[in-house]
Amino acid sequence: MSDLQVPPVLKASALAPVNPVIEDYMGGLLAHLDNPVLLEMELLAQKNNFPIVGRLVGVFLETQAKMINAKRVFEFGSGYGYSAYWFARAVGSTGQVFCSEADFLNKDRAETYLSAVNLWDRIDFKAGMAQAIFAQTDGLFDICYNDVDKGDYPEIWQLAKDRISPGGLYIADNVLWRGRVAVKHSADVFPGWTEAIREHNQLIFNDPDFDAFINPTRDGVIVARRKTD
Repeated sequence: MSDLQVPPVLKASALAPVNPVIEDYMGGLLAHLDNPVLLEMELLAQKNNFPIVGRLVGVFLETQAKMINAKRVFEFGSGYGYSAYWFARAVGSTGQVFCSEADFLNKDRAETYLSAVNLWDRIDFKAGMAQAIFAQTDGLFDICYNDVDKGDYPEIWQLAKDRISPGGLYIADNVLWRGRVAVKHSADVFPGWTEAIREHNQLIFNDPDFDAFINPTRDGVIVARRKTD
């Protein structure tokens, strides 16, 4: 087997998009962002094996939001507010981050964490199904961020894409899915999730109204910009 071939069945950690040594180096460059609240949020994720985006992607989200001067962000799936932490920093005191999360306990945790860093006043956090909360929230968004169950990814894209402002962004996490999307046969976490992510990614890249790119950091983050023409 050549160096470029992949085993016929891909195990969960068999295909890291970016070498972990490189990611560790990149993460080390962000140590200046340490604060007690952020470190506690990251420690909780590590302790409970909770799937936060991590600091590398968090900084990437904040940077993307600042680049387009985003003021309205909607999150499909917010956990206990880790990604919202980065978006709230980006939108500033006049911006708003709309969060959706099925677990009521996570909403309480998010309020505790984000209040401690004076960001909670920029947050509109509702507990419930993300799709329903989105339908009940009026207006266009500068960014729609997707991190729900992966089987719902195509549906979320279809819901979000027409409510993104021209020049705005659609961002989704886990779009490389530990490399599973890149091989024909892989050991899936939940039946159908890998295929749903593949469909989601193809829909985005085929959409003539968006320019798209995948950042391979961590588990792959897709960024699609709505064209202004």
